[in-house]
Amino acid sequence: MGTVTEYLENVSATSRPVLERIVEIARELAPDAEEGTSYGMPALLVEGKGLVSVLETKKHLALYPFSGQILPEMSEELGGYSWSPGTLRFSVDNPVPDSMVRRILETRLTQIRK
Repeated sequence: MGTVTEYLENVSATSRPVLERIVEIARELAPDAEEGTSYGMPALLVEGKGLVSVLETKKHLALYPFSGQILPEMSEELGGYSWSPGTLRFSVDNPVPDSMVRRILETRLTQIRK
């Protein structure tokens, strides 16, 4: 799939700003993040570990925090979204609030840097 930048260039025009915002927040929190792949997905990496990937599918947009612990811990806050331990699914019409993105990514950064 290539790097995050390459991937986002090929996402639909309606989805691109929503996904780019998540990547922008990730870059603010981890300016040292590098583009690469994790689990076959374009991802931002910190210390060689996946921080986040965002993808567009036919049915939804998705955020992958590369941890099965973060989303279950936030389950009460995720009521308006479809999720599994490793994936948060959302749409252009119901994007993930910046505050929630920050919390997910800050938690992941803490895990990586321990």
